[in-house]
Amino acid sequence: MIPTDGRHARRRSPWPIALGAGIVAVVLVAGIMVYASLRSQERQEFSGSDVATAMPAQPPPTLEQPPALPDWPRWGITHTQFSADNEPAQVSEEAKGVLGRVPMLQNQHIMGWGVGNPEPSPGQFNFRDLDRRLTFMSSSRALPVITLCCAPDWMKGGQAGRTDWSKNHTVSPEPEHFDDFANLAARVAKQYPTVKHYMVWNEFKGFWDPSTNTWDAEGYTEMYNKVYTALKNVNPEIQVGGPYVPIDSYVSGPASELRGPWGTVDQRALDAIQYWIDHKKGADFIVVDGASMTKDKGNVPDHFAAQGKFSAITTWLRQKSGDMPVWWAEWYVEPENSGWSEEQRTAVQAATLMEFAKSGVTTALYWNPQLDGEGECPGCLWAPKVGGEMPMAGLLSGFTRWFPAGVQAQEVRSSDPRIKALGQERQIVMVNTAGEAVTATVDGREVVLGPYEISWSGRGGT
Repeated sequence: MIPTDGRHARRRSPWPIALGAGIVAVVLVAGIMVYASLRSQERQEFSGSDVATAMPAQPPPTLEQPPALPDWPRWGITHTQFSADNEPAQVSEEAKGVLGRVPMLQNQHIMGWGVGNPEPSPGQFNFRDLDRRLTFMSSSRALPVITLCCAPDWMKGGQAGRTDWSKNHTVSPEPEHFDDFANLAARVAKQYPTVKHYMVWNEFKGFWDPSTNTWDAEGYTEMYNKVYTALKNVNPEIQVGGPYVPIDSYVSGPASELRGPWGTVDQRALDAIQYWIDHKKGADFIVVDGASMTKDKGNVPDHFAAQGKFSAITTWLRQKSGDMPVWWAEWYVEPENSGWSEEQRTAVQAATLMEFAKSGVTTALYWNPQLDGEGECPGCLWAPKVGGEMPMAGLLSGFTRWFPAGVQAQEVRSSDPRIKALGQERQIVMVNTAGEAVTATVDGREVVLGPYEISWSGRGGT
């Protein structure tokens, strides 16, 4: 069994001891109720090879060319441990329709998150699971993205031919194996020639220096540069991005160059990003992830206003990088044990997507919290095992259709601030941020939205 993700174990970045005592209540970044179940799986220890023998390289699967799109879709999902390819046939077909009705980005990691070890022993490759995921992505009209994480055990000081999944999300390749990881990245690129977008690593996993109490940006950047070169040698048209560092924030914390009513950004993350910008060999886009919640007090000043953090960070990234395209590989908005209804959850997500669109984000990938087995699945795109579309799927489809990258988005005037609205030339999306019905004049028309309702409306006769 492969662990689901490393949302929570990866946070080995406390403030210095003098300040640590003041941080009592840590609000986890991926704090949706569903992740409580996922965490119990993450904490299990896994050992043994995920295949009986290391398999030689297989021919790449027959993948359709990604659809020709008039605009970069901007929005998409990341497949996790349990996804549509794990569902019963009928549910899997429904999921293809949900994801493919408006073609969007779909992302998959090369090891973990539903995929086995791609190189259990040096030079012996097993792309069976990755083939399966990429084939599903092709069949659902995806524009495919691959995240180059994580690394085989033998690159991390482990034994060749064995996979200890308990360490998959916490250990980075040893420096003497950076070249081996770059070679694996190149092998993946050759296996999937239709994939043209790669993110390098995930959340600086293993690149934390306890001796300095900060990120090892130098080590990560050294590995990144080798991977960048290897991918460009395979195909100069491949687009490569990093550093995929998690950006935390606090209400109470040391000084930072980026702060607002939503909190204060951890300066150590900003420093790591700046180091990568200054020392990278090249990049086609810049990648980060984070949560609207502060680590000490949750969403401030409230759940909806807290989403302004994403716009502030995006603006900072664009300024510091020379207006490089900004990708949010993950984002989280819900405190743990929030008790939110699906309507409230989706409404807050809508406010987040509005922030992404108006701040000029190029790409935002939704971390799909799909589970194994039937039951409540907060924030999922479809109901696991039984099928049926859930609200977040419709929200992503709407934004993919109406707010692709490059479309000019403008805030739309509302007579009641509880209704947020964003528009483009032909369409408006509105969300009621209140838990009660609200009547307001939006874009010159009177609307009535129910509690946490999201509504789309044409403009100019559309």
